[in-house]
Amino acid sequence: MSEPFDLAALGRPGPEHRFEVTTEALERYAAATDDLPGGPVFAILPVWETIEPASRSVASEEARRRVVHYEQDMLLHRPLEAGMRLVSRATPTALLARPNGTVLVIRTETRREDGELVNEQWVTEFFRGVSATDSVGERAPAHRLEVDGRTPLAEIRSELAEDQPERYAEASGDRFAIHLDDDFARSVGLPGRIVHGLCTLAFAARAVREAAGVTDPRAVRRLAVRFSAPVFPGETLTTRVVSLDDGYGFDCLGGDGRPVLKDGRLELR
Repeated sequence: MSEPFDLAALGRPGPEHRFEVTTEALERYAAATDDLPGGPVFAILPVWETIEPASRSVASEEARRRVVHYEQDMLLHRPLEAGMRLVSRATPTALLARPNGTVLVIRTETRREDGELVNEQWVTEFFRGVSATDSVGERAPAHRLEVDGRTPLAEIRSELAEDQPERYAEASGDRFAIHLDDDFARSVGLPGRIVHGLCTLAFAARAVREAAGVTDPRAVRRLAVRFSAPVFPGETLTTRVVSLDDGYGFDCLGGDGRPVLKDGRLELR
């Protein structure tokens, strides 16, 4: 049997991907996440096409059948605006053995055509039940946070629509079948199709801004989170927000009270 992971691919940058930010794309993404144009999670669009090749360079096709999005950390040096021409690249940086699977860390950079760094992101994937023998490479920045036991600044509820996955897929380009096809989702062990993790994060980020009294979504400098459980179409989310010295912490509960986002951190400019 072939090895599920190729350690030699760590540290090897993938191909560049070019992306032009348009007013239409900003508005379409905002509509898909019930937000204003310029929300911080829109930063995933310019790097989206770079992540899968970086993952495939390390993980076998069989391993990738067991992959889920585990963490996301966005460091936004400046907001994305219509008219920007961007160049993005992704590099797998770490492979980490865990008791029930394996973690792969992918770092992305997005720059303007003149070389100015616009944002950095760390995408962490988890391969359920796929074992690695070693833990090697450069890990993502830490953002662990315990919301329980702290006095919440606010608890904000958000309603997800039944067609939220379809709307998000159209706006983001993420058409992975677990979000759109109940039968496929069940074939990989899920109860049915699930909402995209980054769509859930967009709702939570908006709730944190609401608790902070910040109306402009472009004010976000850093947004980090761990995806801890699937979210389903039509659910009600509850985002619990706490104040930190350097920003806001948050987690998010599903309709039955289960934690679906953990270790959330949002920092403002």
